[in-house]
Amino acid sequence: MTNTETETRAVVVEREVAFPPEKIWRALTQSPLIEEWLMKNDFKPDEGHRFNLSADWGAVDCQVQAVEPNKTLSYTWDTKDLRSVVTWTLTPTSTGTHLRMEQLGFRPDQQQYYQGAKYGWQRFFANLEQVLARIE
Repeated sequence: MTNTETETRAVVVEREVAFPPEKIWRALTQSPLIEEWLMKNDFKPDEGHRFNLSADWGAVDCQVQAVEPNKTLSYTWDTKDLRSVVTWTLTPTSTGTHLRMEQLGFRPDQQQYYQGAKYGWQRFFANLEQVLARIE
């Protein structure tokens, strides 16, 4: 038996990216690059590090949960009454990298956050791909 009040949903975005994991990792973990595709931040890729993401609409409080260079990055994503976790997974392929982002923790009563994340992550991914194409 499941309790629908406590079930959470996830937003998942997956892409095949024509860049090696090491290059994508830099864009996911270097503060100036994160600012270019996501938001202003004080990120450091250290487990336990607390950081903020900020934009004109507000801020997100985060804490790094897991760091496995060029493979996995996970951090909490807390804003207003949304408590979620973002996990990035990088898997090398013959043509680059399979990049997967999952944001887990949307409650059934958080439809607005869920829809906003579905839209927002598509935009962030497009920005990320532009940054990747530009950096060495």
